[in-house]
Order: sequence, then structure tokens, then C-alpha cells
Amino acid sequence: MPPATRALVLINVAVFLLQQVPGFGDWLVSEFALWPLHNERFHPWQLITYAFLHGNFVHIFFNMFALFMFGRALESYWGARRMVTYFLVCVLAAGLTQLAVQGAGGAGEETIGASGGVFGVLLAFAWYFPRQRLFIIPIPIPIPAWLFVTGYALVELFYGVTGREQGVAHFAHLGGLLGGALCILYWRALRRFAA
Repeated sequence: MPPATRALVLINVAVFLLQQVPGFGDWLVSEFALWPLHNERFHPWQLITYAFLHGNFVHIFFNMFALFMFGRALESYWGARRMVTYFLVCVLAAGLTQLAVQGAGGAGEETIGASGGVFGVLLAFAWYFPRQRLFIIPIPIPIPAWLFVTGYALVELFYGVTGREQGVAHFAHLGGLLGGALCILYWRALRRFAA
């Protein structure tokens, strides 16, 4: 595993283990989860730190598995610095999206998890390796990356709009996708103007 992807995975795992410490885990969530703007617990740093907290083993396992699977290819393609920058941009965009949705709906619960950053990583993988075939359980045949990510985004949009699957920040996932797309377009524009 390349160094930046490995570091992101290890930091997430270390923080998750710290969350299991009685009392200390509650303090971590109180200080570093992303709380709505109207909540007295909100602090600006939470727009990044929330992504390193997770709710349970399944939550962190699937996020880190996806980061491991797709982050490796992107880091090999981009390099470590760009990979970390991109991941954090997606996390920030996901957090801002979640705050906007919570503000509009008046929701008061905290948000945790690297999913917004991971969704951005999925988008970038599909962007740069669109024809790479993926085996997705339970689909019995491999599908191209662009189709997987497009379908996944549509499912997230459906769940977000209909309010199904409560307790999942679907719009934060979409915000990570949007942040990733804007970041890639910005980098491409910089390269075009620099030429």
C-alpha cells in the first residue's frame, strides 16, 4: 500500500480504537464529530476531524476497504501529496454539504465517518480509470468503474431525497462526489492555463 493511503487508513483505525476507550470515546465524538451549526458543540475544525471517527466496526471496515482498494491506484497515479489533498477536499465538501442539509432540515445529530472522502476517491477512480472492471457483490458479472460510481451516486440521491435509510448522511456522500469533481476540474483548468 502506498504511504499516503496507508497513513490515512492507519490514522482512521487508530482513532477508531481510541473511540473504544470508555469515556474518552465519548469525548472524541463530542469534540471532533461534525455537529450542526446551531449546536453549541460545533467547531470549525470538525469539518475535517469528523472523517476520522466511525460509528462501528462495519462502518470503518467498508470505508477503509474502499480507501485501500481505490486510493492505491490514485496515489500511484497522482502521488502522495495530491492524493491527501484531494481526500481532504472531498471530506470538506461533504461536511459543508451535510451542514447545509442539516440547516435546511433542522436536524440535530452529529456526523461521523470518512464516507464523503471515500466517495470522492470512488469518483476519481472512475474518472481516471473508467473502463476498469469491478466485481460488486451480488452482481454476478464485472461492471466498469464509471457505471458502478454512476449507479451508486443515483442510489445515494434516491435515498437522500426520499429520506430512506435514516442515520446515513447520503447528502454528505454526494457532497464528497461534487467536491471531488470540482477539485479535478480545477486541477485540469490550472494545467490548461499553465500550458
